[in-house]
Amino acid sequence: MSDDPSGVQALLDDASGALAVGDLDEAAVLFRRATEADATSFDAWHGLGMVLMRGGDLKAALGAALMATDLKPNDLLGWTALSQIHVKMGNIAEAEAAKGNARILGLGGRIVRESL
Repeated sequence: MSDDPSGVQALLDDASGALAVGDLDEAAVLFRRATEADATSFDAWHGLGMVLMRGGDLKAALGAALMATDLKPNDLLGWTALSQIHVKMGNIAEAEAAKGNARILGLGGRIVRESL
């Protein structure tokens, strides 16, 4: 019996493989399918955002990165990616805010207090 009935992990693995060989289009398709299979997958949204940023689709990348940070607000990589996308879009104030959140997390802080 599979621990991943929706096949999200397989999609993420295949997307990472496509990315590793430089096939951004295929990676984007696979990451997008992973988000459709599990809309709560941080890894799927984060991966999609990074691939779309590399491919130049900054508006879609921003949306994916915002989903990732909504899902895991205390994830350093999510805020770092969001900052990078904002920089590429020329949104300097937003980039600095996201970078500030990444800095807080990098120092061991939290953006959102987790319930006990």
